[in-house]
Amino acid sequence: MASGILTIVEQNDGKVSRIGWEALAAAQEIGAALNQPVSAFVLGKNAQAAAKSVAEAKIQQAWFAENAELANYTPDGFSAAARQVIERAQPQYVFAGHSYQARDYMPKLATSFGRVFISDSVGFRHEGGAVVFVRQMFQGKINTDFSFTPQSGTPYFVSFQASAVSSDKLQKGGSAAVADAGVNLTGVAIRTNVLEIFEGVKGKVDLTKADIIVSVGRGIKEKDKLPVVEELAKALSADLAASRPVCDDGWLPMDRQIGSSGQTVAPKLYVAVGISGAIQHIVGMKGSRVVVAINKDERAPIFDIADYGVVGDLFEVVPALTAAIKEVKG
Repeated sequence: MASGILTIVEQNDGKVSRIGWEALAAAQEIGAALNQPVSAFVLGKNAQAAAKSVAEAKIQQAWFAENAELANYTPDGFSAAARQVIERAQPQYVFAGHSYQARDYMPKLATSFGRVFISDSVGFRHEGGAVVFVRQMFQGKINTDFSFTPQSGTPYFVSFQASAVSSDKLQKGGSAAVADAGVNLTGVAIRTNVLEIFEGVKGKVDLTKADIIVSVGRGIKEKDKLPVVEELAKALSADLAASRPVCDDGWLPMDRQIGSSGQTVAPKLYVAVGISGAIQHIVGMKGSRVVVAINKDERAPIFDIADYGVVGDLFEVVPALTAAIKEVKG
């Protein structure tokens, strides 16, 4: 009978991605609730180096595959490799972070086993011996529960939205065995030929890695007023971000956008300045540990999720806050 949780941990050239650690943290939590072991599978270029990092988490086993056919991501190659490991490990669940790669090959992988795929989960709970996964519907307006109809044999497939589980919850201090998965892709039809790898937008910073973010919305009124918020970001040693209207107007580059059509972040501190809190923005920053909102509209939705809120004119509040921070820092 299938048992255990296999997490496909995403990595890039030997370095595990944040969403990979988050998926593994979710697996550890669910594994503890179900009393099932957790293992990991890492694939792609320099996967062995990434697997050694993963093995430092409290898991049972870390497999890797870095075949020539996996040097570049392709849905055919990754799904075929993962299928071989799943057939050998016989897990009850297969988890992954809901990255662009996962949303591409995971449906193909699940279908190859005749299974459905619960994608982009934002939460979960243990209920009656089973796991209930939570997904957002209608652009995050409602949360909906999903669970699998009990079946034997093949596993259940789930992906987790970025920041659904904080990587800070990852249990480390492990010494799992690291082993080559022995994946053989001879005869596998890989129909994608990777000619060049490039970034669509080359930003100065990766906001997903920022500890502190100051984000500005349409309340700034005009581009010439941005220095007010930039000074606050500088005082906090924070990265500057924005809601979609600010980026759409060209006041800040598109790679600074937070939200459903931008980046999803989970900093230790998120300061929302002049942001009303449309659901499209909320879904991109709701995983922040502490949220501070500054808005003159006391009914702004951003206050519903803020840990601290200041109702007032940002052009008065922000300079005063900036001055106070500078004074404290000396």
